[in-house]
Amino acid sequence: MSIETKSGTRVTQPRTRVHGMASSAVRGLALAFISLPGAVLCFCLTLVSVALVPIGVGIVTTPYVLSGVRAFADRRRLLAAQWGGVRIPRAYRTLPADANPWARTFGMLRDPATWRDLRWLPVDMTAGFVTALLAFALPLYPLEGFVIAAGLWRVLPDGYWYGFVHVTDQTSAFAAAGLGLVLLVAALWLAPLLLHAHFRLTHAMLGSGQGELAERVRVLTETRRDAVDTSAAELRRIERDLHDGAQARLVAMGMDLGTVEALLEKNPAKARELLAQARQSSADALTELRELVRGIHPPVLAERGLGDAVRALALRLPLTVEVAVDLPGRAEAPVESAAYFAVSEVLTNAVKHSGADRIWIDLHHEDGRLRVTVTDNGKGGAVVGKGSGLVGLERRLGTFDGVLAVSSPAGGPTMVTMEIPCALS
Repeated sequence: MSIETKSGTRVTQPRTRVHGMASSAVRGLALAFISLPGAVLCFCLTLVSVALVPIGVGIVTTPYVLSGVRAFADRRRLLAAQWGGVRIPRAYRTLPADANPWARTFGMLRDPATWRDLRWLPVDMTAGFVTALLAFALPLYPLEGFVIAAGLWRVLPDGYWYGFVHVTDQTSAFAAAGLGLVLLVAALWLAPLLLHAHFRLTHAMLGSGQGELAERVRVLTETRRDAVDTSAAELRRIERDLHDGAQARLVAMGMDLGTVEALLEKNPAKARELLAQARQSSADALTELRELVRGIHPPVLAERGLGDAVRALALRLPLTVEVAVDLPGRAEAPVESAAYFAVSEVLTNAVKHSGADRIWIDLHHEDGRLRVTVTDNGKGGAVVGKGSGLVGLERRLGTFDGVLAVSSPAGGPTMVTMEIPCALS
């Protein structure tokens, strides 16, 4: 396999306003195409599925429909963070993995976050669509004035109205170009603002509002309980591994050495054979202890930090992996450990289930957050809450007030983004 790494300080070139306007226009068009059809489809399917609950059909369909709505909302959360710098916390209540359709349906319908999603969908298909489309249309409209001034007015019968300018000759065409220039300057400011307004509107609808503090307390209570359960399970695993592995080998080695002592004078050949066996047992015990220590806290993570630990982890994968690291310092040990094992679990899932042959890992720190993105070119279809292990990963990140976002359309690619608030030393 090959691994390409990048480290050091990330240098960001200052963007011009023209570049920012063009970027906002393209993103506005993409959001317009996403907002209208996606929101209409999700809203209509939800209404139909919930209406069918009394006759029993909705009991089966509603969990799948609402999971699709959550995936649609999660995609917008991801775009809001990446394109607008607006972070929208994901605060869905977790359900037992073995919950039956009835419990899953009414558990999701009792979740306040579900109803925030459903209130957001009509707003997204109307005001969200308009703000996104305006971010695209405003930079284009001035171009019409320039085209008219360039000679298009000559082929238009009976003149042409551009804004409030009635174009009938070359002089009025130049006036249209002047108006277009004014509008272009205005678009330089308005297009990014409209795009930001789109994401702020999304935040206002999807955010938990007045119940944010209560929701945060609930999430922290759940994550604390999950952290305690995880720690207890980890201690039981360590105890089991020590008892069944290294401890058993050391006991066997002690018995061999006792036998060697008794045979040393009577049967030196047999004693030498048992000594060789004891030496091999000691080597095996040492290997098992090293593997156990690596599973608790890899030495490379403690000695060289998260970036090198993830590189070492990538080297053991049977895939082509590219790792990009931009960490000017080190986070606290618990945060590094949580991020390392989160990346390890995501990579394990990608190798086992995605069918990918290439993975990209990006680690960087910005705005007081450690951000880790793992992308693969597999078949996609990963969803939080389908017993994929991502629910447990989300809970563990929640212990550090971290968030998890998954984008995995059918056919791929799959992008898992994890953020943990932290400072670097």
